Amino acid sequence: MWSIGSRALFKRELSRFVRRPKNTFMPPAITNVLYFAVFGVILGTRIDDVAGYEYLLFILPGLIVLGTIANAFENASFSIFHGRWNEYIHETLTSPLSYLEMVVAYVAASAVRGLIVGVIIAAVGWVFVPFTVESGSFTVENAAFLVATMVVISALFAGFGIIGGLVARDFDDLTVMNQFILRPLVFFGAVFYSLTMLEPFAQYISLLNPMVYMVDSVRYGLLGHSDFLELAPAAYAEVVPLLSLGVLTALTLAVLALDVYLFKIGYGLTD
Repeated sequence: MWSIGSRALFKRELSRFVRRPKNTFMPPAITNVLYFAVFGVILGTRIDDVAGYEYLLFILPGLIVLGTIANAFENASFSIFHGRWNEYIHETLTSPLSYLEMVVAYVAASAVRGLIVGVIIAAVGWVFVPFTVESGSFTVENAAFLVATMVVISALFAGFGIIGGLVARDFDDLTVMNQFILRPLVFFGAVFYSLTMLEPFAQYISLLNPMVYMVDSVRYGLLGHSDFLELAPAAYAEVVPLLSLGVLTALTLAVLALDVYLFKIGYGLTD
């Protein structure tokens, strides 16, 4: 699954965005400086603490999720679609790589981009709210859980990006997927508010949004706070975070399996 050929494809995909930092890493850094300046510094000083945390600190995990999954999705979808558009993806398809090796290479490279952007956003947040793992204004409460969640969600949306790249018929389709489907779901995924602030009916509706589970899991890993812990029965409180991570992991494996199947049948690749 990780042969010389898959490593070569991974390195090619990695170099594609590493060589263009002004296009891949600078925009999310600048965007999040604006987010932190407006929502954190200007508005945050006028908003009461949320769940016992300063507002800027509370929204940080959601912004990390937004940047991570958006870039993982964008990288995979653009790479697949650009290869289809210019017909050089056929070189990959005719290589001795298995379909699983192809998918793993594309997903791994896109996930790396998402994780790098997530670290950049965390670093930008550190400028506004300094923190360390062991001391500082707050502690990373569950480091292992945080790392596992970040890897899973970045791989998940890299897998979704492959599907998007296969389904898209032009570059406008990629923009629609990212800007009009992905980002609205994230903004309604409890990034800027707590689920406990909503009415019960709105809370139930929010649970239909998968982004809620991702934001809540990253917030739990970073801050040790989970809205689900507040809403779930006390008897299940200890397993709720692990259950969310388990569901996200299962979904990721299902999406990757679908990617392999679509490559196998040539969906969108031989048009």
